[in-house]
Amino acid sequence: MDNRNGFSDSNEISNNSRTSCVAAAANTESFYSSEPVNSDITALRILSKTLETIFESQDFDYFTDAKIVLSTGREVPVHRCILSSRSGFFKNVFAGTGKQRGPKFELKELVRDYEVGFDPLVAVLAYLYCGKVRPFPIGVCVCVDDDACSHVACRPAVDFMVEVLYVSFAFQVPELVALYQRHLLDILDKVVADDILVVLSVAHMCGKACEKLLERCIEITVKSDIDIVTLDKTLPQHIVKQIIDLRVELSLHRSESCGFPDKHTKRIHRALDSDDVELVRMLLKEAHTNLDDAHALHYAVAYCDAKTTTELLDLGLADVNHRNSRGYTVLHVAAMRKEPKIIVSLLTKGARPSDLTLDGRKALQISKRLTKAADYYIPTEEGKTTPKDRLCIEILEQAERRDPLLREASHSFAMAGDDLRMKLLYLENRVGLAKLLFPMEAKVIMDIVHLDGTLEFALDGIKTKKMAGAQRTTVDLNEAPFKMQEEHLNRMKALCRTVELGKRFFPRCSEVLNKIMDADDLNQLACPGNDTPEERLLKRIRYMELQEVVSKAFNEDKEEFDRSAISSSSSSKSVVRPRGGKRTH
Repeated sequence: MDNRNGFSDSNEISNNSRTSCVAAAANTESFYSSEPVNSDITALRILSKTLETIFESQDFDYFTDAKIVLSTGREVPVHRCILSSRSGFFKNVFAGTGKQRGPKFELKELVRDYEVGFDPLVAVLAYLYCGKVRPFPIGVCVCVDDDACSHVACRPAVDFMVEVLYVSFAFQVPELVALYQRHLLDILDKVVADDILVVLSVAHMCGKACEKLLERCIEITVKSDIDIVTLDKTLPQHIVKQIIDLRVELSLHRSESCGFPDKHTKRIHRALDSDDVELVRMLLKEAHTNLDDAHALHYAVAYCDAKTTTELLDLGLADVNHRNSRGYTVLHVAAMRKEPKIIVSLLTKGARPSDLTLDGRKALQISKRLTKAADYYIPTEEGKTTPKDRLCIEILEQAERRDPLLREASHSFAMAGDDLRMKLLYLENRVGLAKLLFPMEAKVIMDIVHLDGTLEFALDGIKTKKMAGAQRTTVDLNEAPFKMQEEHLNRMKALCRTVELGKRFFPRCSEVLNKIMDADDLNQLACPGNDTPEERLLKRIRYMELQEVVSKAFNEDKEEFDRSAISSSSSSKSVVRPRGGKRTH
């Protein structure tokens, strides 16, 4: 069974609140008094402890007879008899499985309207098993902003409580619904306005079970500065209408406009919803509005895909540091969106990471407040996809540094000198290696640069399976004589830009690439002091394999080039020779 955190000895979540089905079966006062407990209470405690062990220990995995599968593919083994006896919901779900062995149940089918993570699911299942309420999991309810956040109402804490609330509602566990509704009510005044909408949406899904929470969220939203477009994109229409009516009643909106954008702005927004940037260009020619007045860039960053946003940026008609009615710059909105490709696009167009929101937050702080510490601090293995949350933070941290390290990508590139062909080979191999070791980071930069729009050189160097199977026109540098043509220059510019942006925004990755591309002997590189002998051996083997691939590619390409250069020495066309070579005419 999956590793799960231990249970709270005091059955507490916060504010010394205790909720337990065991306590509900006995007199609460005597349960917590200092007087000796009777035999019934002792028996119930032993039973609870036994069921806790069954749920928590991997030794009992063999006896589980069903699994709940999350959207990530992660599986949580469960016992149908225990859950059926504790929840009418599970009794109905399992009734149709009969004697089927090891059935699997998709969580998205059990909890249809809201995506739920592993930790909230386990928190509810643990309560069903033993009647104890788990404390908040370490790292799951804590954001990355340790300097300025108390972690009481940051987004990870809100997300966890909201998900537990909804799972409890879906699994028909009313006591947990009441408990987590109370916890959310206690912190709502500390939750930022945009996160209130998350709570409001789930409270609405829970219906009468969360009426108090829904009313309080609506009350806060009415008095907030959240614009109508955001409300319209986030909430059901009847809730939006209720908020608008209350704002008009409180004179927070003029009744004739109710805060809705004008018709010209709506047309631009609809064009962006259709990913039609050309239509946006045509609407702008009518001169009824402009991108800044329509907050078109804010809208695209918040609701459109990265490609549409990049195309809108490329028009060059919007101020990337323009603020909307809430005081957010486009970069602030991008940090909330948590899309690294969009953040890099804005930064390369001149977005200022130092700009503050009206409540004093920078884009980096916004990103940190949205990211779970448990996700951020887990090391990512080379070749595995880095979480987007972590990438956004790394990009914004680098953007805030004054010195982006604008030097040569590495020693090998500098040593290539005037040999343009060797530079091209170096860049192709470096980018290919980046795609192999850091796929997410490489994709972000390559999409910004539009690297796939240039002709890839035919190399015998590093190629992943995806690269080898790509349907793409290539240019063979091994053909003799070699001439630097326009497609070579376009490719080289794109590759240089890719390396430059990678070095600027992902120095962690660039440092690894530099060591691999430059090192003659990687034995020391592969043996950090804290590793076990087995880990050192595995790393040494991996690094030496990579070094062998890169070295082989360079040597073979250089030998082929030398042969082609000699054979073409009598050619009447100009040929770029190796370092220091002369041109023949």
